[in-house]
Amino acid sequence: MDTVWSALVIDDDPGVRQSLRLCLEADNARVLGVGTAAGALDALERSRFDVVFLDLWLQSESGLTVLPEILRRQPGIGVIVVTAFATFESAVEAMKMGAVDYLPKPFTPEQVRAAAKRIVTANVLKRQLTELQHRLDQSEGESTFETRSPAFAAFLENAGRAAASDAVLLLRGESGTGKTVFARWIRKQSRRADGPFVTVHCPMLSSDLMSSTLFGHKKGAFTGAVTDSAGKVEEAEGGTLLLDEVADLSADAQARLLRFLHDRTYERLGEAKDRRADVRLIAATNRPLEDEVRSGRFREDLFFRLNVITLTLPPLRDRREDLMPLAQHYLQFFERRQGRQNLAFAQRSEQVIASYSWPGNLRQLRNAVERAVILSPAQVIEPADLGMAGGVSEAGMEGPLEAAGTRTKMNIGDNISLEQIEREHIAQVVARSASFEAAARVLGIDVTTLQRKRKRYGLA
Repeated sequence: MDTVWSALVIDDDPGVRQSLRLCLEADNARVLGVGTAAGALDALERSRFDVVFLDLWLQSESGLTVLPEILRRQPGIGVIVVTAFATFESAVEAMKMGAVDYLPKPFTPEQVRAAAKRIVTANVLKRQLTELQHRLDQSEGESTFETRSPAFAAFLENAGRAAASDAVLLLRGESGTGKTVFARWIRKQSRRADGPFVTVHCPMLSSDLMSSTLFGHKKGAFTGAVTDSAGKVEEAEGGTLLLDEVADLSADAQARLLRFLHDRTYERLGEAKDRRADVRLIAATNRPLEDEVRSGRFREDLFFRLNVITLTLPPLRDRREDLMPLAQHYLQFFERRQGRQNLAFAQRSEQVIASYSWPGNLRQLRNAVERAVILSPAQVIEPADLGMAGGVSEAGMEGPLEAAGTRTKMNIGDNISLEQIEREHIAQVVARSASFEAAARVLGIDVTTLQRKRKRYGLA
């Protein structure tokens, strides 16, 4: 199999454990073998597995007695029961208890690999379907990475080489340059393309919850921890974990992340037990981490751990060749989403798009095109439909704005309502900000109020 996967072999015969290890490792698996039920449960606490090979008899104990606990600790795991004492009754009982396959000894390497492949393939398909549904629900309208810019083409070639490794990546770039989308592109180019992709938006988490969100917690670890909870690191097992705006990590989360990057082990909050995870880490930031280190807000040793390979996404103003292809990409996407057809940019609109500096980068361009598709009454999109009435303005609220749903320019002091000004101001601040939390800070309101106003003005 091309996919990297993990297997736990539970058998009291060292020879069987060794033969299964050799067989499965030849099929791109990481294999751990244990000889007792207690050893199996300990392994399940420390690591996540795709497949378990469970012997029906472990010395004097039935392997089926541990099967329910295996499924409880790692729901969805594929358990294959193996035994030298195969009977129809035992096979039926194992299936009823949650096993997905049953192999009588002696078995051939081909039988073992085929049974494991069925489980791993099913898991990959489930993840792909889940991610596809998530992307359909989110309707991101993500940017393509086809380019006419020689400089950006060279950047992508270099990024492709970095993607092929498992090294930690640090993505830098201004707000709105597409770091999260680019992280997904990196994942698709890597050997972990079929693994999970988990994103943690650091600014959205309070310092109290950050470590728990990343590494999980044990029941009773803090007020409100009523059950054991796995963290995002465990959720990303075998795949990629993106820490978006990593500069906002709390001091405790920084210390825990440093340890994890050192030896790939961690502890859940409230638990004195080492766990191990196989995760590729990508960190993203729009702030200079060197400045954060000098100010004492970010650990220098963690910065060095993250700064293995740094990729800096260029701002949109440095990708002039790609401006119109990107605008056309967004236009086609939002045409389909809004049920419109045959829209096109006016020549003046193309000139405006090509000459504007786009300080909000891809996010601002995307929002401008979405606005135009929704509000334009005609098939030809004019500059006013893009919110750029009166020509190109880079001054935000200081320049001419267009009232929502009209062709009327508005300036501060005009005979217009506060609601019109507020709607446009919120739209522009959100377009330029890295997150809703950052936009709320600029606006001087909390995130809940911001979301309520976006919904009220039709910006949600």
